[in-house]
Amino acid sequence: MYGLKKLYLPLLIVALMAGCGDKKGGAAEEGKPTQVAAKVNGTELTVSQVNYALQRIPNLDKDQSKAASLQVIRNLVDQEVLAQKAQSEKLDRDPVVVQALDAVRRQIMAEAYMTRKLGTPAEPTDAEVTDYFDKHPELFTKRKIYRLQELSIKAPKEKQETIRKQLADSKTLSDFAAWLKDEKYPVQASQGVKPAEQLPQGLLPKLAEMPDGQAMVVNTPEGLLVILLADSQVQPVTLEQAKPAIARLLQNEARQKAAKAELDKVKAEAKIEYVGEFADAGKEAPAPAADITPTAPAESAAAPAAPAADADAISKGVSGLK
Repeated sequence: MYGLKKLYLPLLIVALMAGCGDKKGGAAEEGKPTQVAAKVNGTELTVSQVNYALQRIPNLDKDQSKAASLQVIRNLVDQEVLAQKAQSEKLDRDPVVVQALDAVRRQIMAEAYMTRKLGTPAEPTDAEVTDYFDKHPELFTKRKIYRLQELSIKAPKEKQETIRKQLADSKTLSDFAAWLKDEKYPVQASQGVKPAEQLPQGLLPKLAEMPDGQAMVVNTPEGLLVILLADSQVQPVTLEQAKPAIARLLQNEARQKAAKAELDKVKAEAKIEYVGEFADAGKEAPAPAADITPTAPAESAAAPAAPAADADAISKGVSGLK
């Protein structure tokens, strides 16, 4: 109801963090009266706790607020009953619970610091929105709908160049898939249709320039990802249509940039040491590499491939790269 079930676990953790609400009957902070919504074994649950939970329910209109507030206080009572029982059985000392509480506290404190430090990003100007629109034709004036086929290949690093060469030498994708099966490389296949804005922005400019039937090879932590552009259709978007989305995107980018700058500053002032097996964590992770494997355009559209198919299914049901 109104998304309240999703609040249950987070609020239970918060209740445990608060030590099962320390305030007993007639609780008041420094003589100030407290608005009490319910009591559980003398522990008060306040109106402010209810309001906090209500604020976390998306798209809650005024007509729903009364019913929602009643459901929230019922949930808070349920949580408090369980939290008190958990504490009576000393679960707040359980190592797993302690770690969970510590993780939640750390996340809340980090987010609170950033929220207070950064505030709300300024609205981008019309000039900034127009500039972004003009610099990203692949998202707007030349926006496409892409039909993609993907082969996710598990392979050690020393074998990847051989796989790339075999893809370039293969006349069809089914020939390549058959070779992968013969070589006993674990493969998963999938196919889908996505608009430009749903694709990784790091890959989109290259996809936008690719002719139908060409493949892109991307390094992954477990091996290689082969992305075949089976088909694409141009569906442009006007500046007026794109303005709201661009404004949100620019605000998010500004916030992320400010957050990174603040994080870098705080880390520079801190003494950080990665120890033992985690020593490499202090090194910058390399950016994933991607390249275009040149192949001739396909003569016909590829047949559908079932998600998570194996190489044998691919060789039977997919043609391309001819």
